[in-house]
Amino acid sequence: MALNISAAVLMLVIVVVLIRRSGLKTMHAVICGLLGFYLASSSIAPSIQEVTTNLAGMLNGLKL
Repeated sequence: MALNISAAVLMLVIVVVLIRRSGLKTMHAVICGLLGFYLASSSIAPSIQEVTTNLAGMLNGLKL
């Protein structure tokens, strides 16, 4: 559960930085957020969850 919260916070920070620094329009960020909600309720959601979990596991296994 902590991974989901931290991933969401990380994405929020990225969006805020893109809005402020790279000229991302607020409406584009809102549309991307809505797309995320629609993807979460679609049939592809389990695949997205699995990829995210596997990617987090790979990152966790890295030794820096």
